[in-house]
Amino acid sequence: MKKFFIAAVLLAGNVYWAQFTGFNIVKEVKVKNKGVVVSAHPLASEAGTQIMKMGGNAYDAVVATQYALAVVYPQAGNIGGGGFLVGVKNNGEKFTLDYRETAPKKASRDMYVDKNGKANTDLSQYGRLAVGIPGSISGFFATLKYCKLPMDKIIQPAIDLAEKGFAITKMEAEMLNTHKEKFLKNNTSSIAFVKDTPWKAGDILVQKELAETLRLIQKQGEKGFYEGKTANLMVSEMKKGNGIITLDDLKNYKTAARKPLEFDYKGSRVVTMPLPSSGGVLLAQMLTMAGYENLEKYQQNSTEAVQIMTEAERRAFADRAEYMGDPDFIEDKTAYLTSDAYLKNRWKSFSFSKATPSSEVGKIISQPNESTQTTHISVIDKDGNTASVTTTLNGYYGSKVVVSGAGFFLNNEMDDFSIKPGVPNMFGAVGGEANSIRPNKRMLSSMTPTILLKNGKPYMVVGTPGGTTIPTSVYQSIVNVVDFKLNANISVNAPKFHHQWLPEKITVENNFPESTITVLKSKNYVIEKIKYIGKTELILMDDNGNIHAVADGRGDDSVAVE
Repeated sequence: MKKFFIAAVLLAGNVYWAQFTGFNIVKEVKVKNKGVVVSAHPLASEAGTQIMKMGGNAYDAVVATQYALAVVYPQAGNIGGGGFLVGVKNNGEKFTLDYRETAPKKASRDMYVDKNGKANTDLSQYGRLAVGIPGSISGFFATLKYCKLPMDKIIQPAIDLAEKGFAITKMEAEMLNTHKEKFLKNNTSSIAFVKDTPWKAGDILVQKELAETLRLIQKQGEKGFYEGKTANLMVSEMKKGNGIITLDDLKNYKTAARKPLEFDYKGSRVVTMPLPSSGGVLLAQMLTMAGYENLEKYQQNSTEAVQIMTEAERRAFADRAEYMGDPDFIEDKTAYLTSDAYLKNRWKSFSFSKATPSSEVGKIISQPNESTQTTHISVIDKDGNTASVTTTLNGYYGSKVVVSGAGFFLNNEMDDFSIKPGVPNMFGAVGGEANSIRPNKRMLSSMTPTILLKNGKPYMVVGTPGGTTIPTSVYQSIVNVVDFKLNANISVNAPKFHHQWLPEKITVENNFPESTITVLKSKNYVIEKIKYIGKTELILMDDNGNIHAVADGRGDDSVAVE
């Protein structure tokens, strides 16, 4: 645990912060009948629990945490991106909110393809043409239906953080320094994230423009973002380059309330996100196929367990490429793809003797190196309401473009479309016509916010960042708890692995068991080692109200308690 100190003044039941020059990074808590928030940054988690102390519930807290992450975790926390929320109330009501970005009305199928038919991924990943219509603020206001407090109170901690400033961590300093050249290349005016000398741990990041943007939302509501000054600033930013978002695009954006994707897994009811998240469908497919081999017989990260889970991942991701997209624009084949009949047939080619060639489950296409960044929040309140939210700008700092005068990063989510069928995106995910670009369409996502129920009551809230590694990391977390009976800490921090059909390799963390790697290689698996996969935020609850919450040790992630 990293220990710091924080200065605050309590007035009339509200929290008015002085400059944030320290904080507590708490990796694990065990409490009973308390509200708990787990997120990517300690100050954001604290913002959520402070709102609970003011009388808010899990949904107040998750909105406050998202606003705070837009300030203290700008590489992924955002108001210029989008996300998904899965909620289960203590009365059993289940709901999901889809505030994924959408393509502008001027978008077209081949907008990133040149006259020679070559896809230009630079245009879909950097700069103003890469930006989808932001959905986050709409999603926050859609969540108000389930909140207890008004938005002007929920947003205040984020305003204080932006206005007063906070001390950045070593990891944040390194991120800002690494991306400095891209910030300079993609912005025409000075921004808060660039300074003459390198950033270092303890430096204070103050964001006055962002504070003013948040105040407009506080005063004017949703229109304070999608209309008026902030909307005009976004459109002006578009005109500085080749951006195509208009005032009408912003004004017409709407969050979609969708029916949760639900299925049973070994006595648990899994509640997760439907399309346009591929994550929920992949999760249902992978858990079902792996279940055919009785995973509970094996040990976590044993050769047998990894092989079973990898082959389920391979088959599911091949289906992702062919069938999945925005359900408002394509035929939704979720019921077919998750049916027992289909998956048993899909599993027939599995063999313990060797790897299944990816060519047997889809057409081989060369892949780029993978890059990942998103952020996740898991919340439970003292009354048993739960929320699982994953939100993103797509790549680190999204398009690298900051809205001049408004102080926030814009996403590069257009890259999550199939910019040309068969061409992989920045995460290596291949797509086809189902995920092709069309105006007002939501791009396919891997985000997988998930809640598990037992006897009708939530007992697990889980999610992670990580691009295409998100569904496989959530999959592993569920298997760790349900099949291998591991506690929350081990489930989160044990070495992870990932396979996504293409490229044809298993990615493992550096500390993955060498004995398992050796046997897998003998069965024709290609293994690639990387530093880490995802940053899982996990809460487990038992029937007696005992809560075990764990923030991933791979980052500055932190737990806060009401």
